[in-house]
Amino acid sequence: THESALSPMTISHPEFAADVHRCTGVGKCIAPTAPGGVMCPSYQASGLEVDSTRGRASVLKEMVNDTLINGWDSPEAERALDLCMACKGCARDCPTEIDMASYRSTVLDEKYRHRPRPRSHLTMGLLPRWERVLTRVPGVPSLANAVLSVPVFARLARWTAGVDQRRPLPRFQASARLASPQVASVEEIVTDQDASPSSATRTDSAPPGFRTRRNHDKGDVVIWVDSFSDMLEGSDLSAVVTVLAEAGYRPRVLADDVCCGLTWITTGQLDGARRRLRAGLDVLAPLSDASVPVVGLEPSCTTVWRDDALRLLPDDPRVHRVARNMHTVAEMLEAAQWTPPSLAGHTLVAQPHCHHASILGFSPDKRLLEAAGATVTVVSGCCGYAGNFGVEKGHYDFSVKVAQHDLLPAIEEAGPQAIILADGFSCRRQVSDLAGRRALTLSELFASHLVSAHRCLTP
Repeated sequence: THESALSPMTISHPEFAADVHRCTGVGKCIAPTAPGGVMCPSYQASGLEVDSTRGRASVLKEMVNDTLINGWDSPEAERALDLCMACKGCARDCPTEIDMASYRSTVLDEKYRHRPRPRSHLTMGLLPRWERVLTRVPGVPSLANAVLSVPVFARLARWTAGVDQRRPLPRFQASARLASPQVASVEEIVTDQDASPSSATRTDSAPPGFRTRRNHDKGDVVIWVDSFSDMLEGSDLSAVVTVLAEAGYRPRVLADDVCCGLTWITTGQLDGARRRLRAGLDVLAPLSDASVPVVGLEPSCTTVWRDDALRLLPDDPRVHRVARNMHTVAEMLEAAQWTPPSLAGHTLVAQPHCHHASILGFSPDKRLLEAAGATVTVVSGCCGYAGNFGVEKGHYDFSVKVAQHDLLPAIEEAGPQAIILADGFSCRRQVSDLAGRRALTLSELFASHLVSAHRCLTP
């Protein structure tokens, strides 16, 4: 096509224009969600074409072509993307690999490039920054929790942050990683690879009671604690250390601050996300170069390094090395050929985080659970919380509707004795908020049964 026939947006954003035109209208996004699938949870909840991947792609095509829809800030584009939860289900399930989550970030980035942003973009979109300010001073997290337990202050905090008043607020904690006995800086970890005795002979970081059960000969593994796991209550770092040590690794908890920029990405603040990714690469790249595997805790943050970072920093050669070196707990346990403790007789309802199911892959987790003898129901679709989406004012009712499609019926059908499993912070919050139940992470589930097994073996 001659350049003069192209729209201005196609000329200024050729890659984006090409991407949105990949949709062929085959309509898999409007079919019932396949078992283990994700796409398209907003369409499944609303039943409206505009809330499907195909519907959104059609709107973005018209915007790019500059025909019926004009500009990044058009009301039609805003409506089409408003209920997109950036689940990335289409990135895996769509035959043409449409990635609506990344298109949504691009549209938001361009729309607000020269105009004021919503409050939620400056609060939840910059959440890791506010968390670090809040949690660096001893005693402040506890004080913040006490203040936010007072209803009038909680309502004020929600209004300020753009949070729906029906959402319970998370509780803060002092840095979990810095409190860990296994904490070490990247410089110390990399230096140890050359200067210390072989990690195959070191067992000093294995949790008490687990040192003699297996040979700890798998070498060092670094646990990267993301901002959510580090400074918000609800994630048990010690459980991750326990299961990795039991599998034969020497867990080291990364002391350095590393932010993947997830909340910047989801709110379309892509320049800020790139700055955080580059700073994170400065820390994580030396570990990949030293062949020290890194384990992520929060699936959405782990996904950033294996997916979004490749797109946002395509010219940085470190990105691919770090992506290959970033793993889930289940992937590391499978690599160690670890035999999990028995879960025979237990019924599990597993809600994979959308990014876990779509990008990382939930198969290793499922295989470990089945090897443990559990009866496992893997929930299809999205929990509906989806990071900042489910807490933003105006989205709460739809968030609940999405949860009612798959997650809440699965919990109800399994009964009160079933164990609910969810590695995603958002998924655990949704289960707590809407079902009144506590969901465990994979590491917490295995660690609790390892402790039970050891007690049974103790004379």
